[in-house]
Amino acid sequence: MALCSRVLQQKTKEYTGDDTDRLGAFKAAAALQHTTPERALAGMLAKHIVSLYDMCFSDGVRYGMDTWDEKITDSLNYLFLLKAVVKEGDTNRQD
Repeated sequence: MALCSRVLQQKTKEYTGDDTDRLGAFKAAAALQHTTPERALAGMLAKHIVSLYDMCFSDGVRYGMDTWDEKITDSLNYLFLLKAVVKEGDTNRQD
């Protein structure tokens, strides 16, 4: 969890620039794709899941712990970000 937190902190500037909305990249991707932020984020997450899946099923290839850590941490972080997107959507809903 500490590694996930560190990576999220390190990548904040890279993915948000000066935008104070930490979920802004998913909203922008959603607008470009004419979809929801949840679906845009799920598409980005899919890339990481496919990569992990490929690693798990690659015969005769051994990956170092650094590679596993990076792939697993990125996947977990996308899930944490998905939770934030979903929570924000519930908060902003006007039922």
